[in-house]
Amino acid sequence: MNIVLVEPEIPHNAGAAGRLALATGATLHLVEPLGFSLEEKAVRRAGLDYWKDVDLKVWRTFDDLSAAHPDAKFWMVSTKATRSIWEAAFRPDDFLVFGRESKGLPEEWLDERAVRIPMEDGSTRSLNLATAVAIVLYEAKRQIGDLT
Repeated sequence: MNIVLVEPEIPHNAGAAGRLALATGATLHLVEPLGFSLEEKAVRRAGLDYWKDVDLKVWRTFDDLSAAHPDAKFWMVSTKATRSIWEAAFRPDDFLVFGRESKGLPEEWLDERAVRIPMEDGSTRSLNLATAVAIVLYEAKRQIGDLT
């Protein structure tokens, strides 16, 4: 599986997604611009002692990422999607795409690939990014039978 964070703003969310990637054998893709530094000193200061072991790819743009994987399935995770993650049919090499914390994904990306995490109506407008990544990633892993 592949986790994609588009223009992430909060280093601890990216760090949590990195830990999830490491724990599940997923690859973490970060699409610039990033709201934080990936320099070794900054990573150490954030307490990400496992960061060197994360399968990490950094992309200048989302178009660069998608062009490098032309046959891949990209799932756009958004609170604005109408289809639930329970309705998606995930595959082992899919890309789970999450937008930045303050704005989410661009509206024009929300097509038939868009899915949402079910929540109680009116309960909250969204979940924490790292929490959302965990929910969708583990649902995808459950569907493909890739949990031990």
